[in-house]
Amino acid sequence: MKSKLNHIFILKLIAVLFLTVSCGSDEDSLQRIDQIMNFSIKSAAGQDLMNPKKAGSFTSYSVNDFNGTTAVAPVSISLRMTTDSLYYFEYIKGAKRITLDSISPENRTYKSNLTFTLSKIVNNQTVSVTDQMEIRYRWTPTVFQVSQVLYNNKEVFSKAVDAPNAINTFIITK
Repeated sequence: MKSKLNHIFILKLIAVLFLTVSCGSDEDSLQRIDQIMNFSIKSAAGQDLMNPKKAGSFTSYSVNDFNGTTAVAPVSISLRMTTDSLYYFEYIKGAKRITLDSISPENRTYKSNLTFTLSKIVNNQTVSVTDQMEIRYRWTPTVFQVSQVLYNNKEVFSKAVDAPNAINTFIITK
C-alpha cells in the first residue's frame, strides 16, 4: 500500500512540474517579426507615379520573384491608397529568401530579389520599364526584420538592429 502511495505521489509531482514548465511564459524566447513594407513611387517633382488618373503616371504593374522556381514567378503586392489619395504598395511576403551571409548560427542575412515591370501609355502605345528591388532581412533568435532595401541598386531604406517593430515605409523616386 505504501508503495502505491509513493507512485501516486511521484506521478502527481511529475504532473505539477510538467504544468509549471509548459505553462510558463518567457517573453525573451519570442522572435519579433518585422517584415511589412509600404512604399510609394514618386517623380523628382513629387508626383505620385502610381495614380493612373495623372498624366505621365504608370497605369499597370507586375512583380516577379527573380529567385523564383520558374522564369515567371509572380509575387502579390497590393496597390493601396491612403486617405489623402496617395497610392502605395503593401508588401508582406511572397518572394523566396536566399541566404546572403551567415555570420554565425545566431546572426544571418537573407535577401529577396523582385522585378517590377511598370507600364504607362505614351503616344497611344504601352511603354514598360523594368526595375529591380533587393530586400535584405536580418535574422537572429530574437528578431526577423527588413534591414535594407535597394531599388535599382540604390538604397531607399535601412533599419538599425535595435529599431522597434513598425511598418517599414519609404518613397522611391524615379
